[in-house]
Amino acid sequence: MEQIYQYAWIIPFLPLPVPMLIGVGLLLFPTATKSLRRMWAFQSVFLLSIVMILSINLSIQQINSSSIYQYVWSWIINNDFSLEFGYLIDPLTSIMSILITTVGILVLIYSDNYMSHDHGYLRFFAYMSFFSTSMLGLVTSSNFIQIYIFWELVGMCSYLLIGFWFTRPVAANACQKAFVTNRVGDFGLLLGILGFYWITGSFEFRDLFQIFNNLIYNNEVNFLFVTLCAVLLFAGAVAKSAQFPLHVWLPDAMEGPTPISALIHTATMVAAGIFLVARLLPLFIVIPHIMNLISLIGIITVFLGATLALAQKDIKRGLAYSTMSQLGYMMLALGMGSYRSALFHLITHAYSKALLFLGSGSVIHSMETIVGYSPNKSQNMVLMGGLAKHVPITKTAFLLGTLSLCGIPPLACFWSKDEILNDSWLYSPIFAIIAWSTAGLTAFYMFRIYLLTFEGHLNVHLQNYRGNKNIPFYSISLWGKKVSKVVNKNFSLFNLLTMKNNESDSFFSNKIYKIDATVRNMIQPLITITLIGNKKTYSYPYESDNTMLFPILILGLFTLFVGFLGIPFNQEGVDLDILSKWLTPSINLLHQNSNNSTDWYEFVKDAIFSVSIAYFGIFIAFSLYKPVYSSFQNLDLINSFVKTGPKRIIWDKIINRIYNWSFNRGYIDAFYTTSLLGGLRKLAELGHFFDRRPIDGIPNGVGLPNFFVGEGIKSVGGGRISSYLFLYLSYVSIFLLIYYFYNL
Repeated sequence: MEQIYQYAWIIPFLPLPVPMLIGVGLLLFPTATKSLRRMWAFQSVFLLSIVMILSINLSIQQINSSSIYQYVWSWIINNDFSLEFGYLIDPLTSIMSILITTVGILVLIYSDNYMSHDHGYLRFFAYMSFFSTSMLGLVTSSNFIQIYIFWELVGMCSYLLIGFWFTRPVAANACQKAFVTNRVGDFGLLLGILGFYWITGSFEFRDLFQIFNNLIYNNEVNFLFVTLCAVLLFAGAVAKSAQFPLHVWLPDAMEGPTPISALIHTATMVAAGIFLVARLLPLFIVIPHIMNLISLIGIITVFLGATLALAQKDIKRGLAYSTMSQLGYMMLALGMGSYRSALFHLITHAYSKALLFLGSGSVIHSMETIVGYSPNKSQNMVLMGGLAKHVPITKTAFLLGTLSLCGIPPLACFWSKDEILNDSWLYSPIFAIIAWSTAGLTAFYMFRIYLLTFEGHLNVHLQNYRGNKNIPFYSISLWGKKVSKVVNKNFSLFNLLTMKNNESDSFFSNKIYKIDATVRNMIQPLITITLIGNKKTYSYPYESDNTMLFPILILGLFTLFVGFLGIPFNQEGVDLDILSKWLTPSINLLHQNSNNSTDWYEFVKDAIFSVSIAYFGIFIAFSLYKPVYSSFQNLDLINSFVKTGPKRIIWDKIINRIYNWSFNRGYIDAFYTTSLLGGLRKLAELGHFFDRRPIDGIPNGVGLPNFFVGEGIKSVGGGRISSYLFLYLSYVSIFLLIYYFYNL
């Protein structure tokens, strides 16, 4: 057992040779390196697989022995100051390392096909391997300095990966936004680290926790200063895990390739903030009010993320807001002191959301085969629909991830989310009501994404938009010119639910081409159709290659079975709760009770309510979207909820307000742009004016008289000696006359 712990230090460094060798190869042997690019993908997967095996072995040792192992060595020693580097292996480290490696391997396999036609293929795998090194170094760090170094490296890799397609202005702006927003939290984290070093004199986690607890017990610290330092530490987690109010970077980060979203924006980088709070929970739990702040930020993020996901048209952006909301659940659990529930939801959500993102990537990949589809079009759910028969495997996997995130048993997220919801009742009834209602919103917006993407027919909403119910619509997207205004008032409610309110861009052509049943039933990637003498080629969406489907299927299995890891039941003296046994050392460090056993009756009673709310959200989603995409004659079913007259006007206004709030991101980005960016710009303009006028004006004003005197003297001088003698004699004569009259 000790031997495997001694070699655990190699875990962060195993993926590092890949980016180093790729960089050297591109500098010295660019042609050979590019020609053997598939070899680098294999090496990335192979080395990360070794790390996964080591991580699994460490986890088995953790479960069997319930121990914590730490090894450090001195790096800098100067008088009383000593800085040590090392690694810490505990349940939190082993859980995070397994998540990073398992999801990372599947994403790398997926990326080999997804990025195969990209010119930046080698650069992509170099960035991904370096990110894996940075993230593994972060989770194995044993002190604040070490964790901050890897924290910044993770942020740098995120910047590079989000802006991977840096030639696109939107991607370049997104990576800059992510970088700047995270710098705000990282600066607070640095100040918090320095503050706690000033209090305790140590950067090592275990020593710092022990010293700080003794200081608190003896009442030898200033609680106001300690609380401030704890808030600064928490600010780093708020930015990295996209918690309110520093969440604005995450939706824009979806401009990067989809495999990046599946890895760093679901299971790893955004989970770093959750990891940091979990690591520092022994510190936070003894500080008054800080736990309340963590739970408050968590519950705000839970509700805000869910409401902002309601009206998104971009499939990845909708999933991004879903990630934000689920991270809020984890932060809420940590703020309530539910350490086990938070980590359990971290595990289940990582696999479920990775499945959803890879599924969305498969959808985007298939939609891009349609002639004329740009990246923006291929991610727009309004332009999708009817994909179920074309991508059945992706559809099934996406549905599985959707049901899991909605909390439908027996899928993974059901077990973890239900624990958090039950714990919230014991903590605060208000928080519980918000958390449970958000569970219904989650079911609604996730099934909205599913229905808009896979069910119905592409472009079918134009059938009612044009007021012509006889026009056929099929799974062929025809992109064309804009329409200036809405011509059918009966379509207003559906227009609000699917597109921007009063939006003039319909994204569709005025010409609709009929395709007969024979052509429509052909299962071929390309279909040639002759229209008015012109031969046009359209492309059906089709299923992704096996290289992309294999990771999706594996993640589907994880989504099915990983939830059973934490079922809290004891039967006949046999402990079936593997997760609690795994987390025993960390739970003991928090002085909490690790016995989470319950009986079936109590569990079913608690689960019925949460599942009922989820099914209610699913029912609302089907009511609003499924009938619309099946037949527009059923639109009357939607309108019948509220009768015409004043009540209908009020209903439309409510829907309009909710839609505008969600579509415009809660106006938070606009507020930051107006108040912060606008204010900083005005402040810069004021500083520029002050620098040019008062600062530069004073020396310029002093030198101005000298300038005029010099100009005057220059005009007097002509270069003739006779003129100079005349002036000299004139000055002497004037001086003598003044002297004479003065002495009279």
